[in-house]
Amino acid sequence: MLANHRLLFPVFLLILVVCVGGIALSTRAGSERGGTVSAPDPKLADGLAAWDQVYSVLTSPRCINCHTATNYPQQGDDRHRHFANVIRGPEGKGVPALNCVGCHQAANADSTGVPGGPNWHLAPLSMRWQDTNDRPLSSGAVCRAVTDRSRNENMDGHALLKHHEEAALVLWAWNPGRRPDGTTRTLPPLTHAEFVNATRRWVDAGTPCPRLK
Repeated sequence: MLANHRLLFPVFLLILVVCVGGIALSTRAGSERGGTVSAPDPKLADGLAAWDQVYSVLTSPRCINCHTATNYPQQGDDRHRHFANVIRGPEGKGVPALNCVGCHQAANADSTGVPGGPNWHLAPLSMRWQDTNDRPLSSGAVCRAVTDRSRNENMDGHALLKHHEEAALVLWAWNPGRRPDGTTRTLPPLTHAEFVNATRRWVDAGTPCPRLK
């Protein structure tokens, strides 16, 4: 019996080597044929990198001060509450006797430091990019809000690109005028051209969103 076991052991090792080699070859072949093992999609990676750039603009004070989760707009780089106890109102345009357009005209008033643009108003609560403690939402949460057509006025990727390229209040972020003390308001972290280019790359990649954390 002992002699038989000694004879069988080399045979067992040979079978084991053949099986392991076969599995390795099968896995490699599967990856080459587009099986479960595949290389990362470079277009997806570029789209997510582009979204990171878009997110950096959307959560800058020039944008998020109007994309609040609060019942009021915010002001300044420190994002403090709007003076005079201004509140959102039913349509994001203030309330009677304290409407947004009562002070904010169609263009910046550098003589007084009051910013302005066409149809000045708060973004709807469906497009809030902060929580109720004034902290910006995560990149994944903002991405999902921006791409959810039930929340973003039914805009698909190409409409979002057009919005970022042409919308008057988006363009205002790069022409925000002067503060009451005469200093120029800070701009978003990208130029408008860079912002549009990042949006285009993100849209071309299928508007991918980071995982929620």
